[in-house]
Amino acid sequence: MAITQAMCTSFKVELLTGTHDFTNSTGDTFKLALYTSSASLDASTTAYTVTNESSGLGYTAGGGTLTNVTPTSSGTTAFTDFADLTFSSATITARGCLIYNDTDSDKAVAVLDFGGDKTSTNGDFTIQFPTADASNAIIRIA
Repeated sequence: MAITQAMCTSFKVELLTGTHDFTNSTGDTFKLALYTSSASLDASTTAYTVTNESSGLGYTAGGGTLTNVTPTSSGTTAFTDFADLTFSSATITARGCLIYNDTDSDKAVAVLDFGGDKTSTNGDFTIQFPTADASNAIIRIA
């Protein structure tokens, strides 16, 4: 079992068919689910699953709802991002996460590998996204 960071291949195809709408106020609802080191997530992941999802105080199956940052571009790169997500007063351990489209059949968007187990004990468990720009945004198309 392993979590391998990737933009999901099915997501790339779904972009070309207009499946996902990242418009921040009227678009689809995207969520982030946390997973243990026993999870098997990678570019071939197509949808959210409860298998090996993290559990604990302050975390509910399915994860948390993400707040979109309106898509934009810089140079020849288009990008979108999300506001940081915090699970408050959480006691949880996670090795990685899956961003998925809750509006459209829980279709997978991206797998993120934390590089090791991350833990909180009755504290905030925060997913901090990188700067929303053409070089760092979590979702970029160059």
